[in-house]
Amino acid sequence: MNLIERGGEKFNITLLALFLGSFVTFADLYSTQPVIPLITEHFHVTPAVASLSLSFSTGTMAIGLVVVSLFTNGFNKKKVMGISLSLSAILCLAVGLVESMPFLLVLRALQGAAMAGFPAIAMAYITEEFHPKSLGYVMGIYVAGNSLGGLAGRMIVGTMSEYISWTIAIALLGLLSLVISILFWWMLPDSTINQPRSPFSIKGTFKSLIHCLIQKDLFILYILAFVMMGSFVSIYNYIGIPLMKPPYNLSQVVISFIFVVYLVGTFSSAWMGQLADRLQRKWVMLVGVVLTLVGALLTLLPFLIPKIVGLIILTFGFFGAHSIASSWVGILAHKNEKAYATSLYLFAYYAGSSVIGALGGVFFHRSGWFGEVSMVTFLLSMGIIAVLTIKNKEN
Repeated sequence: MNLIERGGEKFNITLLALFLGSFVTFADLYSTQPVIPLITEHFHVTPAVASLSLSFSTGTMAIGLVVVSLFTNGFNKKKVMGISLSLSAILCLAVGLVESMPFLLVLRALQGAAMAGFPAIAMAYITEEFHPKSLGYVMGIYVAGNSLGGLAGRMIVGTMSEYISWTIAIALLGLLSLVISILFWWMLPDSTINQPRSPFSIKGTFKSLIHCLIQKDLFILYILAFVMMGSFVSIYNYIGIPLMKPPYNLSQVVISFIFVVYLVGTFSSAWMGQLADRLQRKWVMLVGVVLTLVGALLTLLPFLIPKIVGLIILTFGFFGAHSIASSWVGILAHKNEKAYATSLYLFAYYAGSSVIGALGGVFFHRSGWFGEVSMVTFLLSMGIIAVLTIKNKEN
């Protein structure tokens, strides 16, 4: 087997294909988040119902990640990822035809399930096809595609929605996604490892999953992923609604540019990850969770600048804590169970986005922004307590 080594044309083309696939997957996933206020008005629904346009996609994606990880062993990885990108793009295009809230939710649920095939397989493709000396660099570019794609999707749809219908804006993003999916099929080399290493066993898989769940420190990391991602997404889901009203009266374009603070997370995930390698992971991760809570509380202040500063601090802390927690899962899991542990972590991560993201709308509808932040404060406080109970293991 010839592993892809850094420096050649094949390396660059393969890396670009993976970056583009990662970019467009997360652009599509979060495309409805910046227009939740517009969905609320368009369909005359509550913010909680409007937020289901994101919760349904992240929820089915969470389930799909586990299903794909468990049942596609032995499948051609390029085909699984390519089909995922193509189906997601077609469903994104279909949003342009939406005329009712139920139709939108059905499309978004199908889209979340379809796009799960890319992230579930991409990391395995990277570890199997690239030379070990290049893995850190390749994984870094792939993760950058995640964050930049999520940022771009929010900004593209949010900005265009100021001038055209939000459904057409999402459909145009779907057109871009379709073009990228075609490029992906053309650029990415076929995977060289397509046969399962061992026969699939339902009993063995179930046993491994249970073992990953009953390990205390791993379970705490799953809980942390659930409450952290849920709190983070919930804040961003609804922050635009009060900012579009007096005394702020911000436009849809300006609110879309608030998502630029996501770039802070790109820095903090790398910086705090490196810091955790030198110091004790538990305490660096705890700092990240505390910063997330502090940022959320700052958004309660009535002035615009403190609110933006709060979002920056919240984003910095969240991405830093997430980078440490996700890597710690791989360290704590047994050698033959790392894939199962990672799948469970990702499931908890996106399930938090789905469940808490929608629940936040209920608190916001009943008690305004104070109710939203109160919910997040409770959840993150539980997260802080959970981190403090982790045994201080470094290997």
